[in-house]
Amino acid sequence: MKTVSFRIVPLPDEIAARARHAAKSGAPDHALVTADSPNGYPCRQCLRWAQPDERMVLFPFASIAPGRPYSESGPIFVHAEPCERYAATYEYPAAFRGSRVLRAYDEAENMIDAKVLNGDAVEDMVEELFQNVRTSFLQVRSVSRGCYTFRIERA
Repeated sequence: MKTVSFRIVPLPDEIAARARHAAKSGAPDHALVTADSPNGYPCRQCLRWAQPDERMVLFPFASIAPGRPYSESGPIFVHAEPCERYAATYEYPAAFRGSRVLRAYDEAENMIDAKVLNGDAVEDMVEELFQNVRTSFLQVRSVSRGCYTFRIERA
């Protein structure tokens, strides 16, 4: 069996909890929405797609902190009710094998490479990006909208 040299890092529980609280408190940049399709609302905490009629919180998230050339804030979703954080951190989430791009970043949080996922070869693509010694971490993002999905770090 091949040794996995990476780990999946879903959105921290604290950020999801703050987003839920802000949405319930009426923060103007946090919206409660209802999923209307099975493929449009990926929760960044449990790393599964919301099912139709599930309530979600839509809010801005800065995956690279402000003050960096590649800093950006974009919209992401978490379930409106607490969910269990993705725990299979040494397994790439099956729900996100397609329609995603892997972005490689160096220690200074500069993007140094990117690859569009092609389904079955996801782990090989992750390994290939980490073969570059300059790669510090990866971000998985939506191909169509560019939204942040989760982070991948070396194991």
